[in-house]
Amino acid sequence: MQRFTEFDFGVPWVMAFFHQDWSYEADNAAELVARRLPDEAGENVLAVRRDARTLLDGLPSQTLEVLWTAGSQYGPSFRQTTGAEWTRTVVEVCDTWLSARAEVPQLTGADTEDGLDHRDEVVAEIEPMGFLTAEVRRALVDCAHHCTPDLALRVLLRVIEYAPDASLPEEQYKRLEGLGSALHYGEFVVQNVEFLVAGD
Repeated sequence: MQRFTEFDFGVPWVMAFFHQDWSYEADNAAELVARRLPDEAGENVLAVRRDARTLLDGLPSQTLEVLWTAGSQYGPSFRQTTGAEWTRTVVEVCDTWLSARAEVPQLTGADTEDGLDHRDEVVAEIEPMGFLTAEVRRALVDCAHHCTPDLALRVLLRVIEYAPDASLPEEQYKRLEGLGSALHYGEFVVQNVEFLVAGD
């Protein structure tokens, strides 16, 4: 059973849009997301919408801000909006994209995996990551408990990719690979953080 893509997907994929030069691509964060959504491959858009709805339903606005900030290199800014408002905007951008298409295949099979059977394992990987602030670790654990372990794991991978002074013991990386395999992730989802393995 395979996911629709070998690469990252959903909200963590959107988090990666916000690199150092994103302001050259769009005038604001919502426009950037709209520009980056692919013309085809509606599964990408459905996965983003599903993640964003899950975050809105499970977490308070301040926790959403913590996750978006930790998972993005540069923005979005929360000076003039809240975490809930921004996450709702992402849903709306997806809805606009979907409304312009006559037919979009629904997510099925592995693409609806929530990882509930792996919640304790995901939380166990978050808690010892001392290079993440206590606030970020707490937000990720809350995501695992109140959203889905699948989403928490994917956000965790994005967060540690950008975290200052991040490093992973080889044994932990192997455990993350095992979780990715159990959740049917494509080859390059966990592999994004392989460069952080201590000694590489």
